Amino acid sequence: MSAQPLAESLVQSVDWLAVAPPTIAAVVGLVVLVADLFLPEARKAVLGWVSVAGLAVAALMLLPLLDGDRSTFCVSGAPRACSYTADHFTLVIQFLVLGGALLAALLSVTNLEDDQRRVPAGEFWFLLLSSAAGAALLPASRDLATLIVALEVASLPAFALVGIRHGDKRSSEAALKFFLSSVTATAVSLMGVSFVYASTGTLYLTQVAGRLTHVDGQLHTLAQVGVVLTLIGFAFKTAAVPFHFWVPDTYVGAPLPVAAYLSVVGKAVGFSGLILVTVVAFPSYADVWGPALAALAALTMTVGNVGALRQRATRAYSAVRLLAWSSVGQAGYLLVPIAAAGYAKDPQKAIGSTVAYALMYAAVNLGAFAVAALVGRSRALNRISDYRGLYATNPLTALLLAFFLLCLAGLPPGIIGLFAKVTVFSSAVDAGLGWLAVVMAVNVVIALFYYLQWAALLFRAPEGEPARHRVPGPLTAALALTGVLGVALSGAPQLVLRFAATGLF
Repeated sequence: MSAQPLAESLVQSVDWLAVAPPTIAAVVGLVVLVADLFLPEARKAVLGWVSVAGLAVAALMLLPLLDGDRSTFCVSGAPRACSYTADHFTLVIQFLVLGGALLAALLSVTNLEDDQRRVPAGEFWFLLLSSAAGAALLPASRDLATLIVALEVASLPAFALVGIRHGDKRSSEAALKFFLSSVTATAVSLMGVSFVYASTGTLYLTQVAGRLTHVDGQLHTLAQVGVVLTLIGFAFKTAAVPFHFWVPDTYVGAPLPVAAYLSVVGKAVGFSGLILVTVVAFPSYADVWGPALAALAALTMTVGNVGALRQRATRAYSAVRLLAWSSVGQAGYLLVPIAAAGYAKDPQKAIGSTVAYALMYAAVNLGAFAVAALVGRSRALNRISDYRGLYATNPLTALLLAFFLLCLAGLPPGIIGLFAKVTVFSSAVDAGLGWLAVVMAVNVVIALFYYLQWAALLFRAPEGEPARHRVPGPLTAALALTGVLGVALSGAPQLVLRFAATGLF
């Protein structure tokens, strides 16, 4: 008689609407892979537009989910445990991920046309869609096993994307560094998760949070080690210092749209996973991860900004390297509110600051990479000095890049950047982390120098014959989308925080 209730408790319902966004991305990826086998070489370009359409449809499927929280893959019982939850936090991060992947796909359409001999189109689009599907799954994951699987589904195709250019030694070296660092992070995370499971007997995040406070004395040390190792593994994924060493070489070696994808979607994956394990699964260890993340935030923003400051304008690929080091510095700012959540009475407000900053960063950083992709079409070495006099030949493009750089620096007219930095700064002050706020203020000043130096270069007189940059349609669309989004958000920056912070969990 007892077998029937037990069997019923193991039956998991599936809410197909809730899982639609990552599912659509995955299905379109499989369609593209199969279609690649039958399409002649001359018609492979259609795969790119199918991929762009698939990502757009996946993003649109977030709209029916706005009416309330939905959970699926649940085991009945008290308390109810689910592996997939489409709450407000999930939808915001999925919007960031799918929107970022869509913009990266638009950049990739042009890039593949220019580099079609060395980059196989079918494999490229399949890998991009697969990675986007994993990245969209991760913020919805509410058990540690699904979290790790989603993390690897997002990461493994990214290794191949970085090294996909045939015969390019820089690309292969970048992929190897990225692979080795990511595999190390995964191994550390898996060991941590196994220790947490051994000490709590569950993988569901909400149940882990409840049981960690009542762990048997003999297993207390095991639980502590498990928490620390899990956090270290996710610190690798966020490119926090000292786990950042792979970033500059990986961004330079990867195709530029892939670097743009990693800078935004890769960060979203790491930070959403970090938020879930800290705030949802390990709140009882806030006295451990709060100070640790605060120290990591200070170290990361300092090393990232100093690294960007040291870039020489005439060095090969210095523009991409500056954006890479800048992304490390921005990761430090993103860590500040998560660290503050360990001290704050209202962790949700602090996490909302991280999500709001991530949305701002995604829009303007993708825009900066779009301009870099445009300049890189005629200036293969993509040096900062190659941008001198851009206003003389492409005034609108130069104005957009200047606007994106001012947003990243946090200066008007990039109001959204200023608003995001003030929000992050406030979260540190409200949590009593005055020293961290001071470190952040110093780093903002350091960052002003190299962002403004690059922006000023755009309007100087060009040296020699100025290069004309023809803007293809997909690249125009990416620039237009990021530009409109940046300007619109600068006009109403409070909408970002309201959208990001309302009812996160």
